[in-house]
Amino acid sequence: MNNLSFFNFFYSVNILVFIIVLLLFFIISLIMIPSYKIILIKKLSLFFSGIIFILTLILWIMFNNEIGNYVYAVHLPWLSSFNIYYSLGIDGISIFFIILTSFLIPICMMISWNAISYRVKEYMIMLLLTEFFLINVFSVLDLFFFYIFFESILIPMFIIIGVWGSRQRKIHAAYQFFFYTLFGSIIMLIGIIVIYFNTGTTDIQVLAQTEFSEMRQIFLWLSFFCSFAVKVPMLPVHIWLPEAHVEAPTAGSVILAGVLLKLGTYGIIRFMIPMFPYAMIYFTPLVFTMCVIAIIYSSATTIRQIDLKKIIAYSSVAHMNFALLGLFTNNSMGIEGSLFLLLGHGVVSSGLFLCIGILYDRYHTRNILYYGGLVQTMPIFSIIFLIFSLANIGFPGTVNFIGEFLVLVGTFKLNTTVAFLSATGMVLGAVYVIWLYNRLVFGQIRFNYFKKFLDVNRREFNLLLPLVFLVFFMGIYPIVFLDSINLSMNNYILLY
Repeated sequence: MNNLSFFNFFYSVNILVFIIVLLLFFIISLIMIPSYKIILIKKLSLFFSGIIFILTLILWIMFNNEIGNYVYAVHLPWLSSFNIYYSLGIDGISIFFIILTSFLIPICMMISWNAISYRVKEYMIMLLLTEFFLINVFSVLDLFFFYIFFESILIPMFIIIGVWGSRQRKIHAAYQFFFYTLFGSIIMLIGIIVIYFNTGTTDIQVLAQTEFSEMRQIFLWLSFFCSFAVKVPMLPVHIWLPEAHVEAPTAGSVILAGVLLKLGTYGIIRFMIPMFPYAMIYFTPLVFTMCVIAIIYSSATTIRQIDLKKIIAYSSVAHMNFALLGLFTNNSMGIEGSLFLLLGHGVVSSGLFLCIGILYDRYHTRNILYYGGLVQTMPIFSIIFLIFSLANIGFPGTVNFIGEFLVLVGTFKLNTTVAFLSATGMVLGAVYVIWLYNRLVFGQIRFNYFKKFLDVNRREFNLLLPLVFLVFFMGIYPIVFLDSINLSMNNYILLY
């Protein structure tokens, strides 16, 4: 009876609104706590983020997969006289990005438990604020508010990189991240203004049914693509990503790779595909060319890197462009594979950056030339790192294999040459991952003082275990996710 009453409560309220309001309340509560109560701040922050994660799981449990429509929809007046509303709603696509966000934030807090020793209160607030903006981005149904929250994420991430970064170049990396993203978003804002003055609304459900002229689609597509290409990132606007990863704390890298890189592709799925079908076809050869170049170039660049974070960062560029390739295949298999690869990359890249963070906490260097023979001192770590490394190259049975396979099949249906060239990125990926693992784990221990460090502790093991589980669960039983994705895609993404 108590369990029934528990779920009846969530049926009687809009749980999506409840999560957003509760998260805002948690942030205000942290602000009210004195900064010197560090232990209390850490425990409350972890408790708050844990509650949000549980609520997003309840959101998924209560999600009606048969509707194929936006659920938990709400329209709150903001500028009603101008036909602008704060509209919320989720479908089978956005719900998994929301869960991924709420899943990674507690992990970021736990990995930072001992690593962040100053301005702890502000750090935890920035993490929760990032979560608040991200959940809004993935659930908002209005272009105007999407732009607001899309840009607002810059603020906490800029502060996280600039204040708690690990090296002297952190300020440079923070400004580079800020200006690259801001410049692209200003161009998108022009497109949003044009849409509003031509249609009188920014509601994406209405705009998805609106037919724009061919020339207008081309202009609007370019304005949106300039912003989303920076977030992917595509060549040549990818330089900010390796710099941001290298200078950011471990938690910042996890958020960047796990969630923030998905904003560009999510924007293409949510806005560009349903709104600009003609322009999607028109620019497909250009995007295919850019993606193939980015996959091969970034994979080859990864091989020559010696900074552990830069290796994972450049490999992320290749994976994200591989996912972008699937969005332009004009078939359901390629788009579904792209979405699944985005989720898989969020899990695998987060695990890899956590592993690099664990090494940095012990050895205080990310230069691979100083490493070797870790299997002798850190056998459990070596096994876990092997699992994430295999997943990163799309080994069968792991999560990335499903996404990459579907993208390749979808691309092959449209263009066999592009499919073949993009597949070379997988070969190069195997080269840099195997070489990285060999140099890091095997061979001789470079310095004797490395021997005094122990293997992963209980806290670190408990952090990595859920990610390892997801690597295999999503790779072996992907239908749990693909069913929801397929239903929503068929209802909202009219294949152009």
